[in-house]
Amino acid sequence: MTHASEAGTLAAYEIARERYAGLGVKTEEALARLAGVSISLDCWQGDDLAGFEDRDCNFTAHGATARYPGRARNAAELRRDLDLVYTLLPGRHRLNLHAMYAETGGRKVARNELLPEHFNAWKDWAKASGHGLDFNPTCFSSPLAGDGFTLSHRNPGIRRYWIEHCIASRRIGEFFGRELGTPAVTNIWIPDGFKDTPVDRMTPRLLLRNSLDNIFAEKLCPGTNFDALEPKLFGIGSESYVTGSMEFYTAYAVSRNVLLTLDSGHFHPTESIADKLSSLLLFLDRLVLHVSRGVRWDSDHVVTYGDDLLATAQEVIHNNALERMHICLDFFDASINRIAAWVIGARNVLRALLAALLEPLDTLRRLESDRDYTGRLALLEELKGMPSSSVWDYHCLRSGVPVGMEYIGIIRDYEKDVLSRRL
Repeated sequence: MTHASEAGTLAAYEIARERYAGLGVKTEEALARLAGVSISLDCWQGDDLAGFEDRDCNFTAHGATARYPGRARNAAELRRDLDLVYTLLPGRHRLNLHAMYAETGGRKVARNELLPEHFNAWKDWAKASGHGLDFNPTCFSSPLAGDGFTLSHRNPGIRRYWIEHCIASRRIGEFFGRELGTPAVTNIWIPDGFKDTPVDRMTPRLLLRNSLDNIFAEKLCPGTNFDALEPKLFGIGSESYVTGSMEFYTAYAVSRNVLLTLDSGHFHPTESIADKLSSLLLFLDRLVLHVSRGVRWDSDHVVTYGDDLLATAQEVIHNNALERMHICLDFFDASINRIAAWVIGARNVLRALLAALLEPLDTLRRLESDRDYTGRLALLEELKGMPSSSVWDYHCLRSGVPVGMEYIGIIRDYEKDVLSRRL
């Protein structure tokens, strides 16, 4: 960054700080809260959710819909790519791993036999870099999930295999939390469901409830792991019925004291997760957000700075729930540079949270409680033109990361020097 552009960033921030001060907002307080946000990046963005197993069924055949060059082919390449990403983001952030990213030394290890030692390299990398790790059992892309059922499978042997895999995954999450000193979120998502309308909706959910009770029966070391369940409205091959629906998992989470994961692409295309937060936060201590962008369906596009994202960020801040949220990215876009996808998505989430933190919340609440809805609307509209971007640029400058579009040049140099050499 040139001296002139740095001076311009500082000057713009001073103007923004004064303008926000006129609304009773202290920008330094907002930045201090933002600095504590730790986003969990989705490891699967770097390799199109291929993983590093030697397996017969490859999810990416119908998951990633393009083949931009430079996909990470092994864990070392994926970690190298992530190292660059973290240098382009203000703050200290996490990584969200799937079980299929185990490193087994070339040996084929069944998923129900995975051990913490198969993730030692990830743990060592995270410890050296100061990153927390989150975890997910991989209940797809397997011959034993070929008919679309796992934890609600009617075959007790197959069901038992997936129960054991989730138990193993919880122990790996506990291992990460203990070794890294920050709790892991171990999030369970399953593809179970019917393509066409079922006659018996209850039995699969009864089987799923029993499977989950078996999975969570083991008490882990306190403070090392949070268990979470991720619902979905529909999926490919489960268009008419999903066993792990929003209603099922919400009831289970409340009754069993586990976390609920809200994926912004897992609901009706016109349905926002923002309105759900205030209700759920009354009954659950914490929530997990998988921030994604669906286009007509759950298509996992890179998160953009749009109304849905802003509404979700506002609800987090309006409900004073920032410290109760585990925020993760969840997309895998192979149509553009994968590193840029990570950086664009993560920076947009942080920018949206900052915009929400810069709202004069006390004033807005007072106007609302006084039934001054005219004043509330006028102020909300005025905020849309406030210079939050100048505060964001200052945050990046102060954090020692690229300001504005500067990160694109760094990524393009990396693509030329590193990614272009991957066949």
